[in-house]
Amino acid sequence: MKTLEQVRAALKPYPIEVEFPDIRRWQTGTEGVEYVHSFDSGVPGPHVMIMALTHGNEVSGAITVDAFLKRELRPVRGRLTLAFGNVEAYHRFDPQNIDATRYLDEDMNRVWLTDKLDGDLDSVELRRARQLRPVVETVDLLLDIHSMHEEAPPVMMCGAQSKGLDFAATLGVPQTVVVDAGHANGRRLRDFGGFDDPASAKNALLIETGQHFSRRSREVALDTAARFLVTTGAVKEEDVAEFIRPAASQPQRFLEVTSPVVARSMDFSFVEDFRGLEVIEKAGTVIAHDGHTPIDTPYDHCVLVQPSLRHLGVGVTVVRLARILDVNPRQLSF
Repeated sequence: MKTLEQVRAALKPYPIEVEFPDIRRWQTGTEGVEYVHSFDSGVPGPHVMIMALTHGNEVSGAITVDAFLKRELRPVRGRLTLAFGNVEAYHRFDPQNIDATRYLDEDMNRVWLTDKLDGDLDSVELRRARQLRPVVETVDLLLDIHSMHEEAPPVMMCGAQSKGLDFAATLGVPQTVVVDAGHANGRRLRDFGGFDDPASAKNALLIETGQHFSRRSREVALDTAARFLVTTGAVKEEDVAEFIRPAASQPQRFLEVTSPVVARSMDFSFVEDFRGLEVIEKAGTVIAHDGHTPIDTPYDHCVLVQPSLRHLGVGVTVVRLARILDVNPRQLSF
């Protein structure tokens, strides 16, 4: 039986192409919560938030929030909050063990359940989520910035409600939008409270910008966050023009996750070097083996979402399977 260390040793390491900003300058927040900076325009409008570092090794979000704070961005209407999430994990990042500080005790993107936040359990991530909760509960529109284990095109995770899909379509980037209900082992920040309630005007998006440490991921994060602020009316386009890249010529496509593939053994392997968004044309095509058990596609034109073995374990999701949607999203107005 292979160990996780053996699995990782067989995988190609990615270079660290970006600098990790020193975010300690932002420790003193404006809301009585460390690393949370909120600015009120005094003009009616939504409370818009950008969250970085829900996972401690996903640096593209930290680069983005750091850049916006240094730029001294201020809202022209409503309220703007720029925040860093799992700062303890970020401060302990080790370039010799790049996956160790995704979190310290538990995944902070699985703790956003009212019962858990109100409960008696304790962890580094739960304590931080409880600190952030009073601010998050006042947010109307959220962008949570993440990155991925493998180098692959960026994807927007819009949740399970149609309002999330419409929000992603209005933003217009990235090219691929994924409709999904999250994870069975906990609730994400983007699914917390009104964000996942179809009757609520609150809305949230989660951007996966690309491989954790790539220059491309940094550019995607800055571009997407800048467009998010312009789309929501929080800032003027000229205030963030330096971060916006030329728009892609290809239209967005929308995928719906239908099922996760969960490893049942440490002898799980893909038949090819899948990185993400590969389209497997025929149903019944074998894409992996879990020990002696073949894993095949359940339908034609099956899309692989975020395949990776870098966190392989029994019970761990190693890829999600998605179908291509034929949709005509509405255009929201904020």
